Parts: sequence; structure tokens; C-alpha cells
Amino acid sequence: MVPIHRLASLSRTDRDRVLRRSRATVQDCLPQVAEILAKVRKNGDAALRSFTQKYDHVKLSCLWTTGEEIEAGASRISSAVKRALSTAARNIREFHAKTAPSEIRLEAPFNPTGSFLGRKLVPLDRVGLYVPGGTAAYPSSVLMTGIPAKVAGVPEVVLCTPPRPDGSLAPEVLAACQIAGVDRIFKLGGAQAIAAMAYGTESVPRVDKLVGPGNAYVTAAKQLVRDDVAIDLPAGPSELLVLSDGTGRADYMAADLLSQAEHDPAASVVLVTTRAGQANQVAELMETMLKRLPRRDIIRKVLDSNAIALLANSLDEGIDFANEYAAEHLSLQVQDPRAALKRIRHAGSIFLGPLSAVAFGDYCSGPNHVLPTGGEARRYSGLGVSDFLRSISYQFIARGGLERLAPTAVALARAEGFEAHAQAVELRLRIPEQV
Repeated sequence: MVPIHRLASLSRTDRDRVLRRSRATVQDCLPQVAEILAKVRKNGDAALRSFTQKYDHVKLSCLWTTGEEIEAGASRISSAVKRALSTAARNIREFHAKTAPSEIRLEAPFNPTGSFLGRKLVPLDRVGLYVPGGTAAYPSSVLMTGIPAKVAGVPEVVLCTPPRPDGSLAPEVLAACQIAGVDRIFKLGGAQAIAAMAYGTESVPRVDKLVGPGNAYVTAAKQLVRDDVAIDLPAGPSELLVLSDGTGRADYMAADLLSQAEHDPAASVVLVTTRAGQANQVAELMETMLKRLPRRDIIRKVLDSNAIALLANSLDEGIDFANEYAAEHLSLQVQDPRAALKRIRHAGSIFLGPLSAVAFGDYCSGPNHVLPTGGEARRYSGLGVSDFLRSISYQFIARGGLERLAPTAVALARAEGFEAHAQAVELRLRIPEQV
């Protein structure tokens, strides 16, 4: 049974444990992950084959997926799954296209008739996508990472995902790669896949940026390679906080909490409610629903170690805790979710009202499911098109702009002791024929 505590009476130790959640697991993984990274950096493909055999129990002769494998695998999915992937892809593509940043060009305020300023957007040359595997296949993560990259205009998209026991990849994953426009697919998982894309090997090209969710080992690996490659955000084990003012449906909330718990034994789920009776009801429903779920062993581990129900004295107290927790997923099961939304400052993605199942965000509504975990929503946003773009500012100074800006630039340059800066401006003032 999920433990129930009053929020105001939670000890400092217990509160810190709830807030820390998956970060502790990631920290524990760092020494082992550092060793894996070092061996891949030194031994390349040989290390990748060795680690794949050790951790995935697969002996690979070829690290990549051929075009024939992709075609054959994608052709084996059902028409229903194919339609679902296409619908999800359309929603994801449309959302990301409409929320993408745009280039800017504007007249300079100091010389509006001639000088102009701007920002151009340039896609990264090559990005690496990590898609989890192991206990499940995640075609949705292929769409969520690959589609924004292609919307941004990235020329080469490389993907790594763990192989199945027979050395193949799930047909649904291969079909999603086709739909998303992934260019190269490698049968690699875990920290070794992150190392391969970060450093490059004989077979795997080095990328400019790594994106995608993963378990604690993958998250730890991304943290350790940040000096060699850009990363998106700390997207570790899944987490959900459900906030209720007592008006939410207990069965909906129980179902959502279970849905996030089935991702990974290190997932975290939290219920914050103002009604003790509701907390008990949700906890009991979770136990009943759990018996019918095929991944109940994974969920059981989460409920026994990373789940808690907290009783808040008021909705205000609950909102304050939600902002402190900064959940990957936040479900607002309150009477006026739009009003509550205005008060939320820290969350990866927010789900408003009873019908907004968190699973919609995981799969097909449009916003990205690659989200910051472990409280990092205080500092990071979910994955989007901007993650695959670099912005470069530019400026054109006309004669009128030169004459207006020169006194300011010269004065500041000499105040800082940079005479060459000042003279570079004054030289231009002495040459009247310049545009």
C-alpha cells in the first residue's frame, strides 16, 4: 500500500527523500558509467560489442541496422499501429512546427532608416537520438526526438536503441524511424551508446548533440559527456505528481499514477490531495488495478520504494509543494485547473482536468514527452525544435548608425582601457565615402 503522510508533518529527511527521488540513483551509477565511457573512448567498436554482450546478452556482428532490415521490420507492424504512429507523428510535427523559434530581422533603434539587426537560425549538423529499450519498445520516443530534429532541418539524425535478445529491433521502432526521417540506426543501448555518439567509433559517427530519455545509467552518462558533446536535459526515470483539491476522480488518478510507475523500477509517483479519504481511496484502487497489469512486478517496486501520498491542508499548500517538487509530469485534478495552471512555475509538462490522461502526452497529443526529471524542471524545458538549432546574431551599421553609435562605443572602450576598440570606430568616422 502506498504510504500516506500529512505534508506539513513530513520530516526533513522524508521530505528530502521525496524531493531527491531519481537523482540519488543517478549519482550511484556514476563510477560504473565513467568506466564504460572510458573503455568505449579507448577501444571503440570492440568495447561496444563487449558491453552489448555483457548487458544486453546479444552478440552483434553488425552494429547498425541495414536498409533491408528496416524495410522488413517496418512492414510487419499492423495497420492499426501504422495508423496510430502516423496520427501521433502528424500531431507532434504540427505542434513543434507551430512552436518553433523564428528568425528575426529588425530596424536598429539607433538608426531606423539604414542599420538593421537580426538573428539567423542554423540547424545542428548531426544529432544523436537515444531511445530506451530493454523491458519495452518505445516508438513514441523515436517520434518525439526525431520529428523536432527534422522540423529544425538537421541534415543527419543518428539513433541508438538497445537490441532485442535475437539482435533485432522492434518493428514498431523501425517503422517510427521511417516516419520520423531517422538517417542511421544503431543497435546500441545504455551508457555505451551515449559514449559512442559522444566520442565516435569506427562505426558510430560523433554527433554535435545528444537527446532523448533513458534510465539512470543513460542519464549519468549524459552528465559525464557534457564536456565533449551538447546534451538536451536530464531526462531520467519517469515521474508524476498528481495534485487534487478533493474533486478529482480517484480512479483516473490511480490509473495515471500506475501508468507512469510501469516505465521503470526507479520511477517516482506522488499524490498530493487535500482529502484524507481520497488518498486512501486512490491507494486502494492502485492495489486493485495493479493485479490486472502485466508489468505489475515493475510497478510493485515503484509503489514499495518511490511512491507516496501527501495530505495538504489546502490547495495553496499543494501548489507550493508542486512547485518545489518540479515534476516531470504534473496532473492538475482540481476544480479550476486553468486558474491553478497560472500558479505553476516548475513542471516539465502539465495535464489539466479529468480527461487529460498523462498517456496522451506520452504518445500522441503533440507536446514532447522528453522532459526534465529529478527536479530539473526548475532549470530546463522539455525537448523542442530550439534544441536542434543554433542562433547567430548579425548587424549592419549604416553611416547614420555609425555616427550615432560612435560616441557611445568610443566612451565605453576608453573607460575599459581598450584604445584599439575606440580607434577602430573613430577610423570609420574619418572616411566619409563609406556607406
